[in-house]
Amino acid sequence: MLKTETPSPRHTELDQYSVLDLVSAFVDDQFQAVQAVRDAAPRIAAAIAMAVPRIDAGGRLIYVGAGTSGRLGVLDSVELYPTFSWPADRALALLAGGMGAMFQAVEGAEDDRGQGERDLLALAPTPNDVVFLLAASGGTPYVLGALHAARGAGALTIGIANNDHAPVALQAEVGITLDTGVEVISGSTRLKAGTSQKIVLNTISSALMVRLHKVYGNLMVDLKPTNAKLIRRAVRLTMHATGADEAAARRTLEQCRFHVKVAIVALLRQATVAQAETLLEQAKGSVRAALAL
Repeated sequence: MLKTETPSPRHTELDQYSVLDLVSAFVDDQFQAVQAVRDAAPRIAAAIAMAVPRIDAGGRLIYVGAGTSGRLGVLDSVELYPTFSWPADRALALLAGGMGAMFQAVEGAEDDRGQGERDLLALAPTPNDVVFLLAASGGTPYVLGALHAARGAGALTIGIANNDHAPVALQAEVGITLDTGVEVISGSTRLKAGTSQKIVLNTISSALMVRLHKVYGNLMVDLKPTNAKLIRRAVRLTMHATGADEAAARRTLEQCRFHVKVAIVALLRQATVAQAETLLEQAKGSVRAALAL
């Protein structure tokens, strides 16, 4: 039996717990998710190192999964645009059963290997693409079909599973096994197995964005200010990075359509917005390198 499906020997009387004991059981169990990711750190680092040149060359991030795993892939993909101005057409997600399965389970969809292969091929994968194959069990047919198609196209495949010897990890170019063990509620991988997968996806995509110069220091300088909260954040980031007062930061941001990178370079180099944009282009988007030119 898969470890993620095995009943927990620690919580055989779970339905008899007090509310406080229930909270403790669920929360305490989540610490194993963090440890599982820590244990997989070398494989996660290898995945990032292999993905950077492909993404830098114009590749896309493609997430594939079913159920909780698939929804976590969708979540990571859609958050890259507001956080890093990452183009939506370069962060795509495939969910078994289609996007409607984001909100309502589509029974049996995860068992269709052929559909996984067809859905991936419909995206016309290339060798520069990076494909995340997500499956807590590690053997979801839909995901394995997509994996087969991605490998055939020469894309980098990163398999993420929560069981040892999982096909999705063994057959991918980079396999990441997150040994989260049994769940408090037997088989409910939306618990710590899901938590561990979210940590890994956050880590990989965020690290990629750092390597692609979308962060200056630890500041989110390539955000897309799509609402009032993010506009205020852009102003605060610019003030923090440059020491400028709010009026100067806002004035410069307005001149460059609230592109924080450009405002920082313009203010610190005492340059025009056009000059700052040229410097950033020469520096391949790196604020640090643009300031050194």
